[in-house]
Formats: sequence, C-alpha cells, structure tokens
Amino acid sequence: MSENILQQQQELTGLIKRHSLQNSSRETAIPSLFFYQHSSITEPAYRVYKPSFCVVVQGLKEILLAQERFEYGPSNYLIASMNLPVIGQIIKASADSPYLSLKLEFTQNQILEVLNDCDIKVTSKDNAKRALFVGQMESSIQDAVLRLARLLDTPGEIPFLAPLYTKEILYRLLQGPYGAELAQIAVEGSSTYRIREAIDHIVRNWDQSFRIEDLAETASMSVSSFHRHFKEVTAMSPLQFQKQLRLQEARRLLLAESADAADVAFRVGYESSSQFSREYSRMFGAPPRADIKRLKEKYDQVMND
Repeated sequence: MSENILQQQQELTGLIKRHSLQNSSRETAIPSLFFYQHSSITEPAYRVYKPSFCVVVQGLKEILLAQERFEYGPSNYLIASMNLPVIGQIIKASADSPYLSLKLEFTQNQILEVLNDCDIKVTSKDNAKRALFVGQMESSIQDAVLRLARLLDTPGEIPFLAPLYTKEILYRLLQGPYGAELAQIAVEGSSTYRIREAIDHIVRNWDQSFRIEDLAETASMSVSSFHRHFKEVTAMSPLQFQKQLRLQEARRLLLAESADAADVAFRVGYESSSQFSREYSRMFGAPPRADIKRLKEKYDQVMND
C-alpha cells in the first residue's frame, strides 16, 4: 500500500470517527453516504445491498453472496452493482482499533450520466457478470472519497460539491479494472441490464409469486438463458433470490413487532407456515421463535454492557 493511500486513510479515520457514533451505522449529511464504526467483531447480518461502493478504512469485513465469500479491508474496495441479498460480518475490530468504513450508494441513472457526459464507450455484452466484486484501492479513487468526506466539515458546500465528487468517484470506478462490469447495468439491451430489471422487479414485488417464463420473456431471453444469466449475476436462482428477500423481511417483522410466526409467514408470501419454519431454520440456524429470542437476548446483553 502506497504512502499516499496510508495518509488518505489516516484522514478518513478521523473524519469517520468525528461524524459517527461508536457501534453504529448512520447516513451522513451527504445524501447516500453512510459511515460505520464498530469496536468488536459482529454476528452475521442479513441485508439487501443496494447498488453501492464500499470502503473499509480500518478492520476487515466479509460478505457472503449465496455460497461465495468476499473479504475486503483497507487495501480494497467492494462494489455491489445491483440489489443483492447478502450476509455481512465484521471479522476484525477492537476497542483500540475499531472497524471503520463508509458506503456510497448510487443509481443506474448516475452511472448512465457519467457514461454520457464523459463519452465513455461501452458495448453490449452477451454474458452477464457477477454483480459483486472486490477491487484494489487506488490513490485517485480514495482521494475523491476523501474530498467527499471532508465536506462534512464544511456542510454549506455539500449541495454543490457533493454531486461533483460523487460523479468523480463513479468516473474513476468506471475507468478502473471493473469499469466494464459496472457500466453494463446502464447499457440498455445488455444481458446485465435485462437481469438488473428482473432483479428490480423481484425486489419491488418480493411478496408476490411470479412465473420464471414471464420474467424471461420480459428480459427477452429463453428460460434456460435467463436462469443462466441470473445465476451468473447473483450466484443464485430467481426463486432463491426471492426466498432470501422474504425471509429477511420476516425476521425483521418478528423482531420489530413480536408478531406470530404463522401470521408473518402469510404476510411475506408463504402459504404454508411449516414450510416457512423449515426455510427460516435453514437460513438463520433456528426456528423463528428460538431465533428471535436469541437475538433479543443478545441485544439486551449489548445494551447492558
């Protein structure tokens, strides 16, 4: 790691500590920019990543997409180019050296704007690529990130400069080794673009049943081609993708509302409560009641420490 990157990370460390709270995650005054600070290793957290650019300044994090593991730390960055259900876990953190990171969410329209404004030439590709990847941090990328984060100390400049620095970050990512993969989400007609539209449909209608044939037709693909491209992008099938969305929402409802498991099963789209319980146990390691009891006990323990 270069001396320049190390100096940039030291300044980012101070900015994240000043503008976040211990053991918390929060959106900053800059829209779509989030800071994270944790003083210990965490349990696996089930989340749906929106399209985002993630940077760890201190510590290590592991992301699980289906059965694939992605680990990244201060020398890397992670990009999720589409909505993806993942499991995230902080695997290196301590009170003396807390985990510090940031996430910048972006949209397909922002990518398209950069492609058009900067006249970046991208061609349609037949084969879709994985929508989650880890790249090597570069000084030019981190410099743009640092300038964006510095705006938190001069909030009056945020409305004008934050969009410009965000655009620069996306430009530099598009010019990097994974630029072609990132650009494909905005290239109308590409396999990646069509799969992204199918994913967005499932995310919007996660509690509704669907026919694979209909999704494939909308994507202008055969069923077999749609399955192949979908799995290449997400590492799972469309039904597995939807199942993860449903079970994550079910867990949230059970924890937030202390609702009955059978009622929650129906609310998230299951017709059989026994099937819901089996699939919930398979994903979270315990039946709904036992899992929620454990989570609440863990929360109470943390609050009382």
